[in-house]
Amino acid sequence: MNVSTRDELVAFAKSLAADFRENPNAWENTTVDTYLEAFAAWVEDMDGFYLNQGESIPESPSWRVVADMLMAAKMYE
Repeated sequence: MNVSTRDELVAFAKSLAADFRENPNAWENTTVDTYLEAFAAWVEDMDGFYLNQGESIPESPSWRVVADMLMAAKMYE
């Protein structure tokens, strides 16, 4: 995932919406409330994700980090 600008984040969010419409069975969180709960839970736990990827923990979110958050909420429990 290459998201480093606002425009790329907009395109990514639109592609997530399209993915949900085309592949709803691939999503664990299929309602707004469960998606937002997963989003919040992943943000709370995201340090481990970045450490496991060999990356530093973001101090403040970049456009890419916001994209990571949105993508993780698709499946995070």
